Amino acid sequence: MQRVQKLTPCLWFDDQAEEAAKFYCSIFDHSRITALTHYGKAGQEVHGRPEGSELTVSFELDGQPMTALNGGPVFKFNEAVSFQVNCQTQEEVDYFWGSLSAHPESEQCGWVKDKFGLSWQIVPVAMMDMLKDPDTTKSQRAMQAMMQMKKLDIATLQRAFNGES
Repeated sequence: MQRVQKLTPCLWFDDQAEEAAKFYCSIFDHSRITALTHYGKAGQEVHGRPEGSELTVSFELDGQPMTALNGGPVFKFNEAVSFQVNCQTQEEVDYFWGSLSAHPESEQCGWVKDKFGLSWQIVPVAMMDMLKDPDTTKSQRAMQAMMQMKKLDIATLQRAFNGES
């Protein structure tokens, strides 16, 4: 028997579920669309969607199961929910930042908003290690440096952490 994932994020779109899934799959390695479902006649009086139009797109991002739902214009994304992308190198930070950021006015402390309005946190793993350091003087210097940034810069964070800035 196939194991069913217990938790799968479901992202509500107006009518761009497949476009979004394809976009996200193009950015993350080990990603793919796994299934499509369509609206039928059942529930048409509630959902009002044309029969045969896409209902959901199941996909995986770096192996993480996700669902995109074409639910209409009722709900929009906001910063209360975001996806964190853990990056090992500055090159990864730069890649994901450049691939996902579509609203420069929303950039702050490693957060970006993509062209669909979904928020992402582009986070260097090194920064998380700095913030967890038991020496609060060092970790607070890194935190202060991070608060001044839009895209996070690992070298600058490390210098602040070390007291070199």
